[in-house]
Amino acid sequence: MRILFIHQNFPGQFKHLAPVLAAQGHTVVALTLNASPAIPGVPIYRYTTTRSNTPGLHPWVLDTESKVIRSEAVARAADHLRQQGFRPDLISVHPGWGEALFLHEVFPDVPQLHYCEFFYRTHGSDVNFDPEYRNADLGDRCRIVFKNAINHFSLESATWGLSPTAWQRAQYPARVQDHISVIHDGIDTRHVVPNPQASLRLEQRGLELRAGDEIITFVNRNLEPMRGVHPFLRALPEIQRRRPQARIVIVGGDEVSYGSPLPDGQTYRQKYLTELAGQLDLSRIHFVGKVPYPVFLGLLQVSAVHVYLTYPFVLSWSMLEAMSAGCLVVGSRTPPVEEVITHGHNGLLVDFFNPAEIAAAVDDVLNHPDRMQAIRTRARQTIVENYDLHTVCLPQHRTLIERLVNP
Repeated sequence: MRILFIHQNFPGQFKHLAPVLAAQGHTVVALTLNASPAIPGVPIYRYTTTRSNTPGLHPWVLDTESKVIRSEAVARAADHLRQQGFRPDLISVHPGWGEALFLHEVFPDVPQLHYCEFFYRTHGSDVNFDPEYRNADLGDRCRIVFKNAINHFSLESATWGLSPTAWQRAQYPARVQDHISVIHDGIDTRHVVPNPQASLRLEQRGLELRAGDEIITFVNRNLEPMRGVHPFLRALPEIQRRRPQARIVIVGGDEVSYGSPLPDGQTYRQKYLTELAGQLDLSRIHFVGKVPYPVFLGLLQVSAVHVYLTYPFVLSWSMLEAMSAGCLVVGSRTPPVEEVITHGHNGLLVDFFNPAEIAAAVDDVLNHPDRMQAIRTRARQTIVENYDLHTVCLPQHRTLIERLVNP
């Protein structure tokens, strides 16, 4: 098979699938906007946009114009590949940035598999979920509705779609959900494993951490409201009152991945540490920033309790990796988390907005390590049985691709 992957940040969600297909002898080609790490057997071509947004354009249209600019560049780059003699049997594309929009005009007879990550909603998902943030007025809601314009156009040319979770699929219009398979990107459960003897030294922080210690972990790409930084930090005074010997290790940068930055230039970490001034023992709270993957994995293996909080939004790989590593996850009672965690079975669920409940759950875990061991075991079992990269997700991807190429 000849497969063309298109993703502005390739490999993105295709980081497992693309190299595996190449290793199996298929012709795999990637088209991307940004510089990408080399992948054996996968030639990577970059497309370049030739213009920027129009000054003075209506603000509701800016996002759509950006995606049209990007889609034009992708179409011209794909057409260049066509002129060089490359014709894929399948195009696998993330349409979220507009890249799928004109592919049908270049390769009209080639099936397209779209990675359906997120369909914007003004109600029932992230928007207006949190009364403290994202209180969208009419203008905001109209802008969000129009952000889906490219999604709607792209769906017209999609042969099939895939979403990593059932909740993400359910955000799409009902008319297309039957043409979207639920297949997760996959967790490498052979690599992400529990290690009761794990230890980790963070030289720059002077930290030495061992499995069995009271270590509370909280991990995000960036520390921001969408991923629950505010209820978690607000839970820390009570957690420290109950568990004065616990160490809290917080992974994540101070930029903004989702939502908006604070208007005064403050980071969200600064905002909430200022709010909690005098209530925290900062000597036992360790903000370690963004860490390399081996350090992240080591933190999961020494973690006594892992807290994961999110708006109704895209579920983070990190929560599933934490479960694969045998963590006891205290997660928010929000739909993406509830799809995976059943309270008391393979994790604990808490009210996203209730710091006292978060603190009580963390304390309960640390008070009863033996009772919680069965929950840890079932957490890993959940990931092995439903999200394992090699035995579940890659075979499902392969079956879907073959069905689209040979209907």
